[in-house]
Amino acid sequence: MEYLNGVVERITYYNEDSGYTVIKLKSRGYYDLVTAVGNMAAVHVGAIVSLKGMWKVDSKYGKQFIVDSYEEKLPASVAGIEKYLGSGLIKGIGPVNAKRIVKIFGRDTIDIIEGEPDKLMEVPGIGPKRIEMIKKAWEEQKEVKNIMLFLQSHGVSTSHGAKIYKTYGNESLEVVRENPYRLADDIWGIGFRTADTIAQKLGFDPQSMQRCRSGILYILNQLSNEGHCFATRDQLIMETRKTLDLEETKIQESIDTMVEEGSLIQDQEVLYLPPFFHSEVGVARRIREIVSAPTSLNIDGIDRIIRGIEDRDRIKYDQVQKEAIKRAASSKFMVLTGGPGTGKTFTILGIIRVFERIGAKIYLAAPTGRAAKRMEEATGREAKTIHRMLEYKPPQGYMRNVENNPLECDVLIIDETSMVDIILMYNLLKAVRDETIVILVGDVDQLPSVGAGNVLSDIIASGMVDVVKLTRIFRQAQNSAIITNAHRINQGIFPSLKGGKKRDFFFIRREDPEEIVEQIRSLCQIRLPKYYKVDPIDDIQVLCPMQRGETGAVNMNRILQEALNKESRYIKYGGTIYKVGDKIMQVRNNYDKNVFNGDIGRIYSIDLETKTVNIDFDGTIVEYDSSELDEIMLAYAVTVHKSQGSEYKIVVAPFTTQHFMMLQRNLLYTCITRARNVFVMVGTEKAVGIAVGNNKIVKRNTMLDRRLKDPQPEIR
Repeated sequence: MEYLNGVVERITYYNEDSGYTVIKLKSRGYYDLVTAVGNMAAVHVGAIVSLKGMWKVDSKYGKQFIVDSYEEKLPASVAGIEKYLGSGLIKGIGPVNAKRIVKIFGRDTIDIIEGEPDKLMEVPGIGPKRIEMIKKAWEEQKEVKNIMLFLQSHGVSTSHGAKIYKTYGNESLEVVRENPYRLADDIWGIGFRTADTIAQKLGFDPQSMQRCRSGILYILNQLSNEGHCFATRDQLIMETRKTLDLEETKIQESIDTMVEEGSLIQDQEVLYLPPFFHSEVGVARRIREIVSAPTSLNIDGIDRIIRGIEDRDRIKYDQVQKEAIKRAASSKFMVLTGGPGTGKTFTILGIIRVFERIGAKIYLAAPTGRAAKRMEEATGREAKTIHRMLEYKPPQGYMRNVENNPLECDVLIIDETSMVDIILMYNLLKAVRDETIVILVGDVDQLPSVGAGNVLSDIIASGMVDVVKLTRIFRQAQNSAIITNAHRINQGIFPSLKGGKKRDFFFIRREDPEEIVEQIRSLCQIRLPKYYKVDPIDDIQVLCPMQRGETGAVNMNRILQEALNKESRYIKYGGTIYKVGDKIMQVRNNYDKNVFNGDIGRIYSIDLETKTVNIDFDGTIVEYDSSELDEIMLAYAVTVHKSQGSEYKIVVAPFTTQHFMMLQRNLLYTCITRARNVFVMVGTEKAVGIAVGNNKIVKRNTMLDRRLKDPQPEIR
């Protein structure tokens, strides 16, 4: 083993996930800068480092020092201190402030920050607020560095060090050493596999109950991410054996213990995480209670009311729409479903008008901000997100509940219900009074919710509530190839791909992935904005069947960002560059920030001194710390699944056989129905044909329909 000492001049490469770093060192005895490579996640420019490792000559990069371990010392020279502080080490000190601080305090700078930080008031441009930020950041970076070095010593990714510190503070190392599996439970972004790697490196027994328990919870959470509410015992045992390499008897014992302690709930031969069980049982119970309770509204002469509305507003409802309006007026719980162009919005408006005529108080809501906005624009009435309507306030939870603070409405109408998962539906119905009329609206043929459950389909399948399905495509809608093709696809008929000047559906035949990518870039950057006079970022959305691959969302985002955003100001996280002006999507619910999975915004500003990013979500500016950037992703291109509940002026979609695994009828149908004005598909007829012919919908593990039909006593 050899040793190398020197000053870090540059960091030429850093992998956020692995901690792998390439640095350039100024070292005594070497005329040129020396290259050192290895896991050095906590190192900073300007630092004095002592490296332990060995020299190696790389055929491509030449002579390099391969680092096995390292120690970092604080810089001693004035220039070194300035470089060290200006490297982004401390939130609140960038290159400008580093220069100002060092100019005043020189070699004493580090001692001042460490022991007398209030003296920084002497520096122009630094006030009390920034000093507090610097104090906090200085302490954090010391602790985070310890965590990173600790993780590094165990060969584990160090990208989560800041999050660990944020969660546990000065107890971080103690928590990690005592029970690393807690990380998977407590910190979003750290999964079981990472926690398990740490545990194994720390010498935890692979047969321990802790490990088995954490693995079982991980598997059930993974299944819930795929839409399942439960696992069968056999399924859970098989997946756990595969993941943990444990004996079946050990897994059986762990399951039984977890059932006994209440961390799992067993219902016959299936196993639930408690939130999903209580939500499923609770939704079934609340629907039955609402259906069986009388309404406080009195609607006499419904036919007369409808005729009066038709005469006053000079409109005409067809027979099915009238039936839907009447059913809504006589039901306690109703589902209104139908595809595009079948008059769902027109019918909803008719239902609203009837209830308004008798003075009913009506609430409108939808699962996402975009869907709520669309509902508001279509009806001319206020519509809220379900979370906002239920007044979600972390950490307390939903403020609205039927016992103390119910929703004070006579009629509740929820749009885009296919997106609502089982837990959200339970929290919604918990806030609804028994006498309230509930109307769920949605397209049951679209992709199901991202979260667990198949709520809308299960409610319809149960036969326990009134269902009205709109099937007739109205004349004005028949002129839209988007709508007619969507219905053809839904019926298993190959769509008409013939375009034309007055058409809204276009198919561009391309087979080679590189050509497809180039075609989409040209469409988004030049052709569509020029022809339709639209904003290329706000008005055009690329929808991809998959994340990965050449024509997947990840690569398309990189290409489109480069083409559409020439802004130079950026911040890098996890290998992704985020620029001012970028279109981004939130990928998890963050109740503290009041932003939710699927919300789309634009990066408003980036502060490199404070390492913060401000994002504009429909006029609301939300601040993100650099450690929170794993909650967002670029959204020039998103997956079809992520687009649910949204509508875009123009949709461009690659469809190739590369996406074979995802070529399903409901995915293609959902993709097309996201386009309001224009839909452009780039790909092959073969891929379209595969999707149209594939109606094998993966069945989700849910029992809501059964619980609605056959109520069982709740398991406590």
